[in-house]
Amino acid sequence: MRDVAPAPTPGRVLPRNDPRQYDDLAGEWWRPDGVFAMLHWLAEARAALVPPAESPGALLVDLGCGAGLLAPHLAGKGYRHVGVDLTRSALAQAAEHGVTPVNGDATAVPLADGCAAVVAAGELLEHVPDWRRAVAEACRLLRPGGLLVLDTLNDTAVSRLVAVHLGERLPTVPRGIHDPRLFVDARALVAECARHGVTLRLRGVRPEVGGLLRWLLRRARGAAAPAGRAPRIVPTRSTAVLYQGWGVRKG
Repeated sequence: MRDVAPAPTPGRVLPRNDPRQYDDLAGEWWRPDGVFAMLHWLAEARAALVPPAESPGALLVDLGCGAGLLAPHLAGKGYRHVGVDLTRSALAQAAEHGVTPVNGDATAVPLADGCAAVVAAGELLEHVPDWRRAVAEACRLLRPGGLLVLDTLNDTAVSRLVAVHLGERLPTVPRGIHDPRLFVDARALVAECARHGVTLRLRGVRPEVGGLLRWLLRRARGAAAPAGRAPRIVPTRSTAVLYQGWGVRKG
């Protein structure tokens, strides 16, 4: 039997990693202390890997864009930001933040070969039943010299412990949002990107401990707590749980 988890809609039960969860959680995307808070922190860290556009209006394709959380962190970098996602309720919010929405599957993107200067795939691959096809599409979209940036969860026992068994007890991770069977082995990901002409570099990342603890305390205090800076995502030596990747497509 497939593992299931309760969704926020009363009386509704969905399988783990079911895309319909994002419709149920549509009101959470832009809440700084909502259940998608960590996605905001990761979007800021991902955007830091993206240099300014070499030419005005260069295309950045944001696979699995959700509600467009990457957009504020790309402001002023000169890209035309196109977001691809399956969830229409999320795309409607992305459009409100300046993203050109495309309703589509990350494994069959309705965009031309070599159209993108940058492809971002943030917190996507661990949600895709065939992550290798999503990687192939990301690389197909890149022009020669184009940049791929991504982050995902590693296929390790410690990752399953931290992201699912412990993480889903915290307010930063919606219960049932991940299926650990889809987590992405870091070495396999590097090899797959190489097959498609992208030499991927990796580094582990995590929320800074002090900032995370302060955020959790502030959130526990609720509306009475003063607003504070969101935790930063910082590098760590180990890629065993959460990791970033970046690489350029060969010409």
